[in-house]
Amino acid sequence: MVLSKRSVFGTNIEMGFGFMVLVLVALLFSFSPICVFGEKHENPQNHKKLRFDKNGEFKILQVADMHYANGKSTLCLNVLPSQNGSCSDLNTTSFVQRMILAEKPNLIVFTGDNIYGRDSSDSAKSMDAAFAPAIASNIPWVAVLGNHDQEGSLSREGVMKYIVGMKNTLSQFNPSEVHTIDGFGNYNLEVGGVEGTDFENKSVLNLYFIDSGDYSKVPSISGYDWIKPSQQLWFQRTSEKLQKAYKSGPMPQKNSAPGLAYFHIPLPEYASFDKSNFTGVKLEPDGNGISSAKVNSGFFATLVQAGDVKAVFTGHDHLNDFCGKLTGINLCYAGGFGYHAYGKAGWSRRSRVVVARLEKTPEGAWGDVKSINTWKRLDDQNFTQIDGQVLWSRSFGNMEEVGEYH
Repeated sequence: MVLSKRSVFGTNIEMGFGFMVLVLVALLFSFSPICVFGEKHENPQNHKKLRFDKNGEFKILQVADMHYANGKSTLCLNVLPSQNGSCSDLNTTSFVQRMILAEKPNLIVFTGDNIYGRDSSDSAKSMDAAFAPAIASNIPWVAVLGNHDQEGSLSREGVMKYIVGMKNTLSQFNPSEVHTIDGFGNYNLEVGGVEGTDFENKSVLNLYFIDSGDYSKVPSISGYDWIKPSQQLWFQRTSEKLQKAYKSGPMPQKNSAPGLAYFHIPLPEYASFDKSNFTGVKLEPDGNGISSAKVNSGFFATLVQAGDVKAVFTGHDHLNDFCGKLTGINLCYAGGFGYHAYGKAGWSRRSRVVVARLEKTPEGAWGDVKSINTWKRLDDQNFTQIDGQVLWSRSFGNMEEVGEYH
């Protein structure tokens, strides 16, 4: 992220509904790329089934803003003087490896600015190196795009096509059932229950991945891009379909399965929080500390209306790592991960972990999702775990609790 931080038009959910009308003309006439499907960009492995493990858990590792470029020759930014001589992209590689070994996730999610195109000599080679630890682990992984991925030798479309073809990824170019949609890398994944249980063929956790764009294509509106109506319509229809399936046979359920959403640029509603109502820190210095689009396209209101998404996870603002809850939805940052990304000397790079846990049925088998917890790890000497929270619990409704969870 290079642009300075900017203020947003508002933060209340009521504004999200009303402001959609005000910006509709701008949205309809924005000149952002719209993908019209003709050729397929699919990899057979991209349809591998995810499911909860035999211990009733599904763990997600979020990696935000690696800003990978050329490996050893790409030096770190904003580190301590003692690190300047030896620190490079390889420190980012090492951190990914450490996180995978420590947390043993079921899925790795890269939430954009995976490479820093401006400094990369070859975007494909940079992606090969950036995603290498995930590929080597044989753990399924996915990626969405940020605002810097396309600034090198590949277009935004080209970057997503390349990612979709990589080994072990479940990333998708765009939903196959949609003819026209803005952006590249809008897709969802279903996570099934434990194999051998009544829930093995039901999606008990739904994951949504969305391209939040790069920069505004409307000449009269500067700054970052926003999630468009075509993407919101796809999300709405997908959410409705998944909720309907969950509430019908086999094993029809009364309530919807929880969902999580991942994209790069934070929504304007992230500016709703201060130190009194979030867990973590907001250290970005410019404006209100949130670098979102100047346009509020109403996606937060769309999420609230859908009702299944319990938490949103973004990157983009490297010095923010907080989670705050607004209208029943947790809005969370991961914190800056990459060493070639701007940061703060002495403030450790970090990563966010999310784990969903199942409840036991009266018969003692694994059932549906009971709770969703999160914490962060720092790339310090002790690999410190901080800011444990319960993001959501079916037993007690939406709640937030500070503590450590292992």
